[in-house]
Amino acid sequence: MNDEMTTGVPSLPDTPVARRALALVRETESVATANHSVRSALFARLRANHQGAEPGRDYDPELLFLACVLHDIGLTRAGDRHQRFEVDGADTAAEFLTAQGLPTADVDAVWEAIALHTTPGIAERRGTLCALVHQGTGMDFGWDTDCVDDATGAAIHAAYPRLSMATTITNEIVAQARHRPEKAPLFSIASELLRERSVPPHRTRMETLADAARWGN
Repeated sequence: MNDEMTTGVPSLPDTPVARRALALVRETESVATANHSVRSALFARLRANHQGAEPGRDYDPELLFLACVLHDIGLTRAGDRHQRFEVDGADTAAEFLTAQGLPTADVDAVWEAIALHTTPGIAERRGTLCALVHQGTGMDFGWDTDCVDDATGAAIHAAYPRLSMATTITNEIVAQARHRPEKAPLFSIASELLRERSVPPHRTRMETLADAARWGN
């Protein structure tokens, strides 16, 4: 999507680092997770517009895209290290963006937004970028989507289908946690998903909530 669509879908940034980040995600993540990452970026922009946040004044749209599109890079083979996936993802994204020549302050801002994207009550207190990344990823699970009209939602999903996203991401998090237990510290999302997946009916609350939410799984 290079232009604003008549349905109101935001355009993706067309800068060299944005294109390389998107290519990295498409090459290394599952299709379902990559599509989730892009949809999260689009929903985050819609949330920003709804809240009256002005690009360039209240947040940097390129950094918002980078943080959203890279927020699950910790679920890739390269991002699978020895910390919870959010932190591994933040580290992996920071290394990539540093190699692309981004200033340290921008890299740090993206690192924080990715590391906190699953942490409600904290992400919202760490500035507009962190709040929007947290909100955009949550919106893709169907939460707080009132600012998205049906036509815009349909256009986004036509371009980036869901493909049982919640189940795919759950499986990826659980597989990492089983292989490296240190990635699922007590009370983390990984720990909870691993516990739920290990007992009947083996379907996690995250999947159940997605099933019942506006966009489905």
